[in-house]
This record gives sequence, C-alpha cells and structure tokens, in this order.
Amino acid sequence: MNTHTMQTATSDAKSIKLSFASADEVHHGLETAVNTLIASAVQEGRCGIRVTRHEPGAYTVALDETVPFGETHEDMAA
Repeated sequence: MNTHTMQTATSDAKSIKLSFASADEVHHGLETAVNTLIASAVQEGRCGIRVTRHEPGAYTVALDETVPFGETHEDMAA
C-alpha cells in the first residue's frame, strides 16, 4: 500500500510552505493551501496569492501584494 504525505513546514496567515512526498498529492495540497489563504486575502482585500515551485515537491503559497486581489499567480523559482 502506497502512502502519500503532505508536510506543511510553516504556516501563518500570510504564507504556507509545503513539501510533498508524492506527485499525486500536489494538486490537492496546493488547492487546500490556496483555499486557506483566500480567507486572509479577503480580509485584507488588497492582495492576491502567489504559488511558487522551488523544486520538485517543494512549494510556497503566499499572499502577495504584487498579485491583484482575486487572482492567483504561479511561478517557478530559478
């Protein structure tokens, strides 16, 4: 039996760092993190959400003032 895990390294109202053991978990994990931050974005009403892929399996989902309110942008770190 395969076990897939999502680990949250750090989390606060503005940023969530995620590490995934399996590619199968990425979509659900990122969707959950974005939905978590939507509530904070709505409260602030001035920023959107940026999803950054740092390396395979490692992501940050964060509120970002350079992203327009109501939008989610995706980036890949160099």
